[in-house]
Amino acid sequence: MAALLALTPLAAREDGRAPEPNTRVPAGMRHYVANVFPDRIVASPAQDAARGLSVAWRTSRAVDSPLLEIVEAGDSPDLGEPRRIRAGTRELRTENGTAHHHRVEVDGLQPDTLYAWRVQGGGTWSAWHHIRTAAAPGSPLTLLYFGDTQNKNVSLGTRVLREAMRHAPEARLALFAGDLVSGGDGEDDTEWGEWFEAAGALPTSMAVAPAAGNHEYFEEFEDTPRERRVLGSHWPVQFALPGNGAPGAERTSYWFDYQDVRIAVLDGTSALDLDTARAQARWLDGVLAGNPQRWSIVMTHQPFYSPRAGRDNAALREHLLPVIRRRGVDLVLQGHDHVYGRRRDEGGRLPVFAVSVAGAKQYRLSAGARETMDPVAEDTQLFQVIRIEGDRLRYEARTATGRLYDAFELVGDGTSRRLVEQPDGRIAPRLCQRARTLKGRTDRCWE
Repeated sequence: MAALLALTPLAAREDGRAPEPNTRVPAGMRHYVANVFPDRIVASPAQDAARGLSVAWRTSRAVDSPLLEIVEAGDSPDLGEPRRIRAGTRELRTENGTAHHHRVEVDGLQPDTLYAWRVQGGGTWSAWHHIRTAAAPGSPLTLLYFGDTQNKNVSLGTRVLREAMRHAPEARLALFAGDLVSGGDGEDDTEWGEWFEAAGALPTSMAVAPAAGNHEYFEEFEDTPRERRVLGSHWPVQFALPGNGAPGAERTSYWFDYQDVRIAVLDGTSALDLDTARAQARWLDGVLAGNPQRWSIVMTHQPFYSPRAGRDNAALREHLLPVIRRRGVDLVLQGHDHVYGRRRDEGGRLPVFAVSVAGAKQYRLSAGARETMDPVAEDTQLFQVIRIEGDRLRYEARTATGRLYDAFELVGDGTSRRLVEQPDGRIAPRLCQRARTLKGRTDRCWE
C-alpha cells in the first residue's frame, strides 16, 4: 500500500478524494513509444465516402513507406489477393521519441461494400479490420457525434466511446467536435496515445471525421508581443483528411458527402484567432451552394452561441452564420464549452445548434444559456446518435450510461423542414451539485 501511495502525485483533500492526473502514465515513464507494430490506425472518409477512404497509422522510424492491403471481405480466412497501396511517410519527434506517421488514400471502391484491410509495420502487420463504405443516397445512415474528449481519455473517456458503439453498432461515421486531447503540457504524444487506446476499435471499424479545436493548437511566444496560435505538430499526421479546405485553413477545414448528407468541417480557432473567418465563409458558401444532398451538417469546435459565461464568438456569427442561414443548413454540431445545450436559430428557424461534451472536464452553464437553450446539462458525459433516413433525421443525446437525455426529429424536405420534439423516455435535467471542483475551482463542476 505504501508503494501505491507513493505513486499518487496529488495529495488527497479532506474528503479523502484526490484530483486524478490527466493521463494514467506515471511521470518519467514512456508508455506510448512507437515500435515496429503499427498503431494509432484510423480511417477517415474521402470526399466521396462511397468510393474511397483514407488511412493513417504510426510506427517506429525504422519503417518507411509501408503498405496498406485491402480486399472485399469474405467468410473464408483466405481473403484472396488484396490490392496493395504504398503509403507516404512523415517523421514526428515527441516526448516519446521519433516516430513515422503514414498515410494512404484509397479510391475506386464500391458503395455499401464491406472491405477487409490491414496496414504494414516493420516485418509485421496489423490485424485485418472491417469497414463498410457509404451506401447510395436514400439508404439509412447512422452516425455518432462526440463533443470534447480532451481530458482523462483512458480513465473516463473510454466508457463513453464504447457505450456509443454498443448503443449504435450500425454506425458508419463518427464526428468529433474538437479538443480530442488537452495538449500543451509536455505530454501531447502520450495524450494522443490515450485517445487511441480509449477509442479502441472505433477508428478502424468506421470513418472518423474530427474538427480541430483550440487545444489542437498551441501558443507560440506565449505572454510576449509575438504570441500567436500555431497548429500542433500531431494534427497534420494523425488523421488522413480530405485536402479540400478553405484558404488559410487547408489542413483543418474540409468537406465530404456521406450518403444523403454533406458535412462541412470548419476551424473555429483559425476563424477567431488567425483571421480566416471571411475565407472560411466564402469556402463554405461554395461547398453548400453545390450541395446535391438532402441534408447538410456543419461541425465546428467553438459554438456560434456559447452556453458558457464570458465567451462570445462574434466573428463566427458575423461571417459564417449568414452562409449557414442562406444555404439552409440543418444541424450545427459544436463542442468547446464542456456542457450540453441545444437551441434553434433566431426566430425558431433551423438550423439546430447543439453543444456537447464527451470527456471528463465539466464547466457550468451561463445564465443566458439557461434562458435560451433547452434542454441543457452540466456534470454529464454524453454521446449523440444521429439517424438519417429519407426526409427524416432523428437526433438523440445519451449519457455515459446510455440513458436518453435529449431527442428530436427534423422532418420534411429541404423547403419545408420542421422540428418535432421527442420527449418520451428522457431522464430528468442534470445540473451540477458541487460548490467547487476537487482543485477548489468554482467556475467548473469537474476536472
